[in-house]
Formats: sequence, C-alpha cells, structure tokens
Amino acid sequence: MLDAHQHFWRPERGDYGWLTPETGVLYRDFLPADLRPLMQAAGITRSIVVQAAETEAETDFLLALAAETDFVAGVVGWLDMTAEDFPARLAYYRAQPKWVGLRPMLQEHPPEKTLDPRFRAALREVARQDVPFDILTFPRHLPAMLTVLAEVPDLCGIVDHISKPEMTKPTLGDWAGHMTALAAHPRLMCKISGMVTEAGADWSADRIRPFLRHAAKAFGPERLVFGTDWPVCTLAARHGEVMDLARTLLAELYDAADLEKIFETNGARFYRLGA
Repeated sequence: MLDAHQHFWRPERGDYGWLTPETGVLYRDFLPADLRPLMQAAGITRSIVVQAAETEAETDFLLALAAETDFVAGVVGWLDMTAEDFPARLAYYRAQPKWVGLRPMLQEHPPEKTLDPRFRAALREVARQDVPFDILTFPRHLPAMLTVLAEVPDLCGIVDHISKPEMTKPTLGDWAGHMTALAAHPRLMCKISGMVTEAGADWSADRIRPFLRHAAKAFGPERLVFGTDWPVCTLAARHGEVMDLARTLLAELYDAADLEKIFETNGARFYRLGA
C-alpha cells in the first residue's frame, strides 16, 4: 500500500513559517523513525513525502531523508514558480534521485497569485515537461485555478486534500461545482487526504461522507489517490483512525479492485514509481 501524502519536518531548521508553538502537537520533529511503526501497523509499505516549507533548502532536506529511508518512494518538492530561473531549477531537481513532483503552496497566497503571468508561464513549462504537479488550494482559489488550467489542458496534476472544503458547513457550497469542473480535466487526479482536519475537532464519518462521495463521483476510482497527511492529521485523529476512516468510506463505494487502485496503483502511476 502507498501513502501518497505525508510530511517530515524539523522545526529548528527555521523555514516553516506556519509552524509555531501555537500549532501545538505539530511543533516538534516528525521524522522517518516516527512514521515507520505507524506504516507497519497500517500495512503501508511506501510513501510520498511532500514539502511543507517554501524553500529549496527544505526540499534538499527531504531528499536527504529519502536517500537514507527505504520506505520513501518519492519527494514532492517546492520551487519558486515566479523566479526567472525557474526552468533551470526545475531541470536541476528533475535530475535528483527520488524527486517525483512539484508543489507550490498556493493556499498560503491570495488566489490572484495563480493569475500572475510568471506563474502561468512556469505552469506551462511544468505541463510541457509533464511534471507531476500537486495543487494545494482552499476552495476560494479554485476559480482562478480553473482559469489557468484552461491554458494547460495537458497538465498532470493532483488536487491535494480534496481542496480543503469547509466541512463544518451544512452544504457542499461552491466547492462542489468547482471540483466537478476540475474533474473535467482528464489528467487531473484527487487526493483523498486531509479530511479529518477540515471536518473539525468533533469530526465524524457522517460529516465527511458527502464531501468524499462528491469527489469520488467527480473523479472516479481511476483518479483517486489515498494519503494520510501525517502528521498534520494528528491535529484531529490518530494515523490508524485516518486509515480506518478512508477504508470504511471508500469501501462503501468501491470493490476490492478499485480500492487497490486508490490505495496503491493510481498514486504509483501518477508519480511514475517503479514496482
């Protein structure tokens, strides 16, 4: 089984602007030795570690961890997509062992950043080179993202955390239509991840179910990918609870063959992993 979305960090490195003592349980080191027993208990054999800081230095830190950690199958790193030397930096990281994709932290910026001509040019280059691209957004970013996606119909992209809908609200809201529009792009996929933290401290399967089902209906079992979002998920749930929730809700919709795609083969295909 593949966990297609988890993180490592060491706060003393100093480049996690969002990671402060106020983040509570997250404000400590989270490293491979912490995750290994959780993966073994869940039956997960490999993972994708995803950037959590807007620096190349953090990407290098993750690549170094990946080089010495057998279960890390790939690293999704960060690059400044508005920098003049973006194509050169992209070429450099594409050549690094275990580097499998790119993620700008769009959720940390106004939606208008997506419309910046420099970002749009960089995204065209990402699409031209067929680089896997993680889309980290809140629902408010989706209209601008859809505008830009019209320019890059061949982008190989994946929506992280089903775009973080406001699950504490009584309806799906505009998020639902935007997700359906995203799914109309045939090379976009969607991560079934990050749900417990968006559903509130008193989250429940019943609260999460309609959001998961809408994403599942929009993208279908061929384009859904599972990720734990560990350790961010620990703000609301234990690693095992996240696994149990995903297995339960997805098994309501899919048979064993489709579940294998969501929990293993779709993610491996997206990130171009070997066997």
